[in-house]
Amino acid sequence: MDMHTVVVGTSGTTAQDVIAVARGNARVELSAAAVSALAAAREIVDALAAKPEPVYGVSTGFGALASRHISPELRAQLQRNIVRSHAAGMGPRVEREVVRALMFLRLKTVASGHTGVRPEVAQTMADVLNAGITPVVHEYGSLGCSGDLAPLSHCALTLMGEGDAEGPDGTVRPAGELLAAHGITPVELREKEGLALLNGTDGMLGMLVMALADLRSLYTSADITAALSLEALLGTDKVLAPELHAIRPHPGQGASADNMLRVLAGSGLTGHHQDDAPRVQDAYSVRCAPQVNGAGRDTLAYAAVVADRELASSVDNPVVLPDGRVESNGNFHGAPVAYVLDFLAIVAADLGSITERRTDRLLDKNRSHGLPPFLADDAGVDSGLMIAQYTQAALVSEMKRLAVPASADSIPSSAMQEDHVSMGWSAARKLRTAVDNLARIVAVELYAATRAVELRAAQGLTPAPASLAAIEALRAAGVEGPGPDRFLSPDLAAADAFVRAGRLVSAVEPVTGPLA
Repeated sequence: MDMHTVVVGTSGTTAQDVIAVARGNARVELSAAAVSALAAAREIVDALAAKPEPVYGVSTGFGALASRHISPELRAQLQRNIVRSHAAGMGPRVEREVVRALMFLRLKTVASGHTGVRPEVAQTMADVLNAGITPVVHEYGSLGCSGDLAPLSHCALTLMGEGDAEGPDGTVRPAGELLAAHGITPVELREKEGLALLNGTDGMLGMLVMALADLRSLYTSADITAALSLEALLGTDKVLAPELHAIRPHPGQGASADNMLRVLAGSGLTGHHQDDAPRVQDAYSVRCAPQVNGAGRDTLAYAAVVADRELASSVDNPVVLPDGRVESNGNFHGAPVAYVLDFLAIVAADLGSITERRTDRLLDKNRSHGLPPFLADDAGVDSGLMIAQYTQAALVSEMKRLAVPASADSIPSSAMQEDHVSMGWSAARKLRTAVDNLARIVAVELYAATRAVELRAAQGLTPAPASLAAIEALRAAGVEGPGPDRFLSPDLAAADAFVRAGRLVSAVEPVTGPLA
C-alpha cells in the first residue's frame, strides 16, 4: 500500500489527491482545521434540532416527504432509514477505484464544515478508506441529482456496519465483519447525517477526474501514433509548421502539432509526395490531425476547469453557512459535471474515428503509397492486419453510440419534486467505457503504424529517431510484428497495455523532449 498521506482540510481537494486515494491507496487524514469546522457546524445543527420549528434535513422528512415534522425520538431512525431505503442500486459492481474516489470526495465535502456531520463520522469515513474496505456499489441507481443517491447510500451502509463490502484482500464479506476485523466502530447516525452522506455529485466527479487523467495520456499517445502514420504514408510535415498554427491560435492545436513535429524530427520519409502530382495534399485524417486532436485537448482543458471548481465545492442540501444559517439549495444538481462528461465522450469518439481512418489508409494498397495490402507478409496467403482494422472499426462504432449525451435526458422522480435531473452518473459510466475503447483504438493504430514504418525502413528509407525508439520499446514489451503463422490478438492486447501505461510517451520523450 502506498503510504503517501492526503490531508483533508476545509477548502476542497485536488485532482492529484483524488487519484492518489482512488488508485494509489494513499492514506487519508483530517486536518485540525477540518475537525474544528466539523465540530462548530455540528453545534449549529444540534441547536436547531432542539428547537420546535421544523428544519429541512434536521427535523423533517426528505424530498417529497419534506413536509412531515419528525419528533426527536424518531430522528435517529429516520437517518438510518434514509440510508437503508436509498441503498437500492442494482446491476454489476462498480470498480474499486470509482468507489474509493466516491468515498473520498464525500469526505472532502463533509470536512468542509458545511454539512453538520460530527467529527467522529468523518473520522470513520477516513478509517474505512485507510483500511482498504470498499463498499459494494452497483451500476444503476443515480440520476445525477440530489446527489449520486444509491451509490452513496451503499457507502453509508458500510459506515453503519450494514450491507456488503470488499476487504483489502478482494473478498466480499458483510460490512460489519470487515469493520470489526479492522477495529472500526460502526457509526450511529444522528440528525442530518444520513442525508449529508448521500447528497453529493461525488461519483460523477470522481469518474471525471480519472477520465481526465487517462485522456491526457491518450491524447499525447494519439499525437505520436498520428505522426507515425503520417511518416509511414510518406506525408508531409510542412503542415505542422508553428507559423501555420499561430494564425489559428487554439492552444490544443498548437500543442498537438508541436508533438507531431517533435516525433518526426530527422525523418527521411516525410515530404516524399511533393513530386507526386496526383496526391498534392495528404488526406484530412493525416493533414488535420492537429486540428482534431487539439480541439479535444481544449475540451479537456475546459472539463478540468469544471472539475477543479467542483473539487473546491461543498455539495450538500441543506448546508450550514458561516453565519449559522442552515439553508436549502440546489447545489447538488449534477448539470455542470454531466455536461463536460458528455463533451468528453464526444471528443473521444471523434479522436477514435480519425485514428481508425488513418489505420484503414495504411492497410489499403490503393492509398498507402507503396505499402503491401493490409501490411501483410504475403498478401492472399496472409490477411495481415485486415481484421485488426475490423476490431478497431467496431470499437469506433460503439464510441459513436456512447457519444450520445446522457445529460440531454431527464426523468422526473420523487413524486415530481425532483422533476429535472442531470443523468450525470450515466454520462460518467459511459465515458469510462469510451476511454477504455479509445485506448484500444490508439493501440491498433500504433501496431499498424510501427509495422508500416518498419516496412518503409526495409525499402531503404530512414525513419525518425523517435519512431525507431517507439518500435524498439514496443518490441521490448513483447509486441512482435505480424506474421502469417501468428495470432494477432495477444500482440494487440499487449499494445493496448503499452498505450494505457503511458509507455509509448515515455519511450519517445528521451528523443523528442517533453511532450504536451
